[in-house]
Amino acid sequence: MAKFLIVDDSRVSRKFISNLIEEFGHEVVAEAANGLEGYDMYVQHKPDIATLDVTMPLMGGIDCLRHILEKDPDANVVIISSVGKEKLIAEALQMGAKYFLTKPLEKEAAKTVFNSLLAP
Repeated sequence: MAKFLIVDDSRVSRKFISNLIEEFGHEVVAEAANGLEGYDMYVQHKPDIATLDVTMPLMGGIDCLRHILEKDPDANVVIISSVGKEKLIAEALQMGAKYFLTKPLEKEAAKTVFNSLLAP
């Protein structure tokens, strides 16, 4: 069972992602509504995978990703956002995000991405 952190300013999105992760047999160890909280939760819980939204108050997903990767260059971060702009996708992946999934999140796509990150 892997540990997940979900960072998204939408309570509905966090609940949807959390339900999927639990359905896949994993544990959500923390949730955050913005990038500042997300970074703190990452440092505190050291999840196997963190999911980040792009557009959030206080600190967005791209800046949160930057801080997480400075702390843990091997972090498994998946961006999950309704903002599907190619520039943001390219920036996130170039910085070190492992995958970029768009909302509405498709169950099988999420399962494939999570399983690939957790494979030995």
